[in-house]
Amino acid sequence: MPQSKRQLHFNLFLAPGGHHEAGWRHKDASPHRSLDLKYYVDIVRSCEAAKLDAVFLGDGPVLANNIKYAARVRIEPFTWLSAFAAVTDRIGLIGTASTTYNAPYNLARQFASLDHLSRGRAGWNIVTTGQPEAAQNFGLPTHPVHAERYDMAHEFMDVVTKLWDSWEDDALVADAVSGVHADITKIHPIHHVGKHLRVRGPLNSPRSPQGRPVYVQAGSSDDGRVFATRYAEAIFCAQNVLSTAQDFYAEMKRRVAEHGRNPEHVKIMPGVTTYIGSTQREAECLQEELNDLTQREHSIAEMRRRTGIDLTDHDFDGPFPRELLTMEGDGAQHGRFKVLLDIIDREKPTIRKLLHKMAGARGHWNVVGTAEGVANEIQAWFENGAADGFNLMPTHLTGGFDAFFDEVLPMLRRRGLFREDYEGVTLRDHLGLPRPESQYRGAEITA
Repeated sequence: MPQSKRQLHFNLFLAPGGHHEAGWRHKDASPHRSLDLKYYVDIVRSCEAAKLDAVFLGDGPVLANNIKYAARVRIEPFTWLSAFAAVTDRIGLIGTASTTYNAPYNLARQFASLDHLSRGRAGWNIVTTGQPEAAQNFGLPTHPVHAERYDMAHEFMDVVTKLWDSWEDDALVADAVSGVHADITKIHPIHHVGKHLRVRGPLNSPRSPQGRPVYVQAGSSDDGRVFATRYAEAIFCAQNVLSTAQDFYAEMKRRVAEHGRNPEHVKIMPGVTTYIGSTQREAECLQEELNDLTQREHSIAEMRRRTGIDLTDHDFDGPFPRELLTMEGDGAQHGRFKVLLDIIDREKPTIRKLLHKMAGARGHWNVVGTAEGVANEIQAWFENGAADGFNLMPTHLTGGFDAFFDEVLPMLRRRGLFREDYEGVTLRDHLGLPRPESQYRGAEITA
């Protein structure tokens, strides 16, 4: 459903424990409820009451290596999002799934089922999986390198898109009088034989309400940007300065247009973590309170994982040893590494300040201030070519988003920047995205 006026889009990035690495230790957090369905249902219903576009679940097929100190329990997206679908009506449901460690036919069935269950609210956060340990969980000798994972992902996308299109919209007849359940001339095997995959098809369930889930992409590496240009309908990104966010926004909109796609049908949504107080100083105290809960051993281990540098014997109040960073290796290709590098080069922080900045949502945008100040910052990014909306990344659960919902969203509504109510039913409706037509519409059946 096209929208009459450009407005902000918001998702809640739902992570057990919140997005500050010490958020689970906050006095208002509930880490013991990280696997409590009612706990999450209450959060998702509050997001729907606030008229957010979607809730978003990250995932990865390995145990987080910081599990000793961080609340990084994984909640499997399809199971939990299906439960959320049963108790909500409008909120979008975006789940993460890997193109490296999934079979396309099974994944196509899972997302089609979620879209049917939710009456058209499914979204897919497409990842290639960066953790090399994943290979060992799937009986593989090695983890594919960055470029190979993206090569695999392009073919995977071709296959799953064909599978979701393999039933034309009117293939399901269900005519009890004639006895015809399905028009088999409108159900198409895909006969895919490629470099990495061989899939006959068709899918074994009818086309879902949205045709296919909304395609979401979150990588900002060079390969990731090429991938997003071709497929993404929403791009989740890590930008923390207006000027660099504007550059990324302009680049991706330009790339999409050059690829022959409508830039308005690709929503750029940086992550944002907010610290809101009745005064600027109160907001700063909230941030300091969370930073004081960080654990040095954990912060050092996280920085070692990101950069390969062990900071144990360095002066925490001295400058970060920029000269030790290397741009070689698979890790340096990740967009998150480049975000970290940009922070170091631009701000020249002490080690302590850098660790605290990364503790708060891993390099995403942190906004500290009053509700009005936060609303002003978000409006500035939205109106000055830096974002179409934001992924809200609360510091802790559940209190990490209360002030944003109660104070910031009403201000944005009064300014005409955010919806009063949902205008449609599906996630595509919320984002102002068209429903894709089956590529097989009118095609002849093949054996």
